[in-house]
Amino acid sequence: MTTMATKPHAEPAVYVYEAPLRLWHWVNAFSIIVLAITGYFIASPLPTVPGEASDNFLMGYIRFAHFAAGYILAVAFLFRIYWAFMGNHHARQLFLPSLFNKGFWDGVWHEIKWYAFAAKEPRKYEGHNPLAVLVMHFLFLWLLIFMIVTGFALYGEGTGMGSWQYEWFSAWVIPLMGQSQDVHTWHHLVMWAIVCFIIVHIYVAVREDIMSRQSLISTMISGWRMFKDSRDVDDGH
Repeated sequence: MTTMATKPHAEPAVYVYEAPLRLWHWVNAFSIIVLAITGYFIASPLPTVPGEASDNFLMGYIRFAHFAAGYILAVAFLFRIYWAFMGNHHARQLFLPSLFNKGFWDGVWHEIKWYAFAAKEPRKYEGHNPLAVLVMHFLFLWLLIFMIVTGFALYGEGTGMGSWQYEWFSAWVIPLMGQSQDVHTWHHLVMWAIVCFIIVHIYVAVREDIMSRQSLISTMISGWRMFKDSRDVDDGH
């Protein structure tokens, strides 16, 4: 379990996110965009398309894009779990929040005040700040797992009994949640929860880049966290 120990920090930049983690972030982001758009049209199909029905395969292409993006998301997530063990300690933050550490909760409270414009100065972190870790763990990581599990359960209905998708997911997820339509409904609702998370995530990243004098957006491109002054930094470790 990580601890939150503040220490003086003199370097103007620190290498935080390794290339595999950054690759996962962007693959994940583009997969979710495709899944959200195609998932919306699967739930609310277009009323009509021009020409004869036999000449159109629009919904088929939309469903294929949805399924392909879903597989990419799932495989990338398995890789992300692997990298949580193989990468540096920042790669484990998302999976192992320091819930039993007093300093962690002090950091969460400070970040709440900072985002509410009630704190005068930001705290600087090499990795994610405590509030970000908490929110991403419970409102992104577990929702992502839910979407992967329910997505394969719904996909297994199409592949049918005897397929690994049906045996591993459909056979227990659908009875557990009631019926197929219930799984569809929850899968759709959680998609909107993830969309809301992404909107807030983008806002916070842009806000912190501007107001907290440390890089966020460019860090997920280059891997380097840049600091605009030499104030104390929490290394999150």
